[in-house]
Amino acid sequence: MSKHFTDMQLDALRELANIGSGTASTSLSGMLGRPVDISVPAAAALTFADAIDTIGAPEEEVTGVVLGLVGEMEGIVLLLLRVADAAGLCKLLGVDADSEMGQSALAEIGNIVGTSYVNALAQMTGLEIEPCPPQSATDMLGAIVASVLAGVAGAEDVALVLDSDLDVEGEDCSLSFLMVPTRDGVEELLGRLGLGS
Repeated sequence: MSKHFTDMQLDALRELANIGSGTASTSLSGMLGRPVDISVPAAAALTFADAIDTIGAPEEEVTGVVLGLVGEMEGIVLLLLRVADAAGLCKLLGVDADSEMGQSALAEIGNIVGTSYVNALAQMTGLEIEPCPPQSATDMLGAIVASVLAGVAGAEDVALVLDSDLDVEGEDCSLSFLMVPTRDGVEELLGRLGLGS
C-alpha cells in the first residue's frame, strides 16, 4: 500500500530541496566556472517501485552518484544523470565522462548537489545527518537503482523523488534526485517541520 502525503507536506519537502538547490547552484557555478541554476519542478514521496517507474525506462543508460546518509536519519541519496548530460558536464571540465577523471568529476558534482540538499534538510529539521563519500557508476537505470536501493528499501518503503532541471549557462540538463531514508525517515522529516501525519 502506497503512503500518501498531502500537497502541503510535499510543498514543504520541495521547499527544502529548493533551499538545497540554491546552495548547490552556487557551489557548482564555482566548480564549472559559469552560471548554474538548479530548479526543483516536481517533488513526490513514492513507494520504491513507483519511484523507479517515475525516473525512466529500466534499460536506459544513466550515470548514478550515490551518497550514504548517517546520523539521526540513515539512508541513501542517489543522483541520476542521463549519459548525454553527464558527458556535457564533463566536457565543461575538460574531461571525458568515460575516463577515471570523468567519473571522479561526476562523483564530485553529485557530492556537491547531494550534500547541499542534505545540509538544507539538516538545518531546517534539526536532524543530525551527514553524507558519506560519493561513489559513481554508469549502467542501466534498473541495474543502478536495484543494486543501490535493494539494501536500503523494501517495496513498500518511501523514496523522496525530486526531479530537477540543471541549467548551466543555457545548456539544459535533467537530474533526478532520490532520497531513500530508513526508519520512516520521510515522516520524521515532516514531523520536525510540524507537518507529521
